[in-house]
Amino acid sequence: MLENSNPLVLDVNDVRKSFAGKQAVRGVSFQVRSGEIVGFLGPNGAGKTTTLRMALGLIAPDSGTVKLFGQAPGPSAFGRVGFLPEERGLYAKISARDGIAHIACLNGMKRKDALKRADDMLERYGLGDVARKKIKTLSKGMAQKVQLIAAIAHDPEFLILDEPFSGLDPVNQKLLEDMVREIAGRGRTIVFSTHVMEHAERLCDKIVLLSQGQKIFDGDLKQALSYAPRRLEIETPDPKAEAVFTPLAQQITRNGDTYNIVLKPDKEAQHVLAESMKATLSLIRFEPEKPSLHEAFVTLVANGDKS
Repeated sequence: MLENSNPLVLDVNDVRKSFAGKQAVRGVSFQVRSGEIVGFLGPNGAGKTTTLRMALGLIAPDSGTVKLFGQAPGPSAFGRVGFLPEERGLYAKISARDGIAHIACLNGMKRKDALKRADDMLERYGLGDVARKKIKTLSKGMAQKVQLIAAIAHDPEFLILDEPFSGLDPVNQKLLEDMVREIAGRGRTIVFSTHVMEHAERLCDKIVLLSQGQKIFDGDLKQALSYAPRRLEIETPDPKAEAVFTPLAQQITRNGDTYNIVLKPDKEAQHVLAESMKATLSLIRFEPEKPSLHEAFVTLVANGDKS
């Protein structure tokens, strides 16, 4: 993997945080560079939200340091960051355009400009017809998109989204993913937390994985997927097939002439194919399965919890 030489946007170094004597974050370090989409992943309760709030300066770490655009989080980052909190917070009794404009004003825009930006962005993202509807009358998916627009209306360089897909149906999850891609396509830096691996697999350049308050993985998507079990589905009527596959397999499930194989960690699909050719097996079908981030996640969390 080529080293990313883009400027550092966020540098989190050995941060720790406890609440009522219980450690929520235990020595977490990671970096985010300009232009990256970073998935901040982990099970519920892993410490993701607490870490992101420390990164923004909303709460102070008990120890460790955070640098946002090269400085401690504070007034120097004003207007440069957009934040979508896990707890949605737009005023329910105001219109969508007013809610967006309000957040934009808090981030330094003049109200006239903020209202125009709100109208323009609602149109851009297909919500022009709800601009003057009260937020409380919108569906959850629409309200979520309005809140994301509010987080980006002032055109921040860096966007932090805490569980942005939570509670949305698949159609609205897809629409929100498209919005994230469009924002990233304009060169913005994005960190989003989630416990649903499919979103990260489709969107991310880089993965940071937490479990029980500790970082257990930090790398690109290809590196993360290398931890997923390698699976094969092979169809062959040859009676000696199982004897050929067994030395290479961690697990074999057979259904008639079809073998579902989980490879040993040091084995690859080509090893199975080579041994099959050597044994002159009659192969009807030989299909390596694409590794999934979900399975990599399960393996990494299991290994991390043992350490």
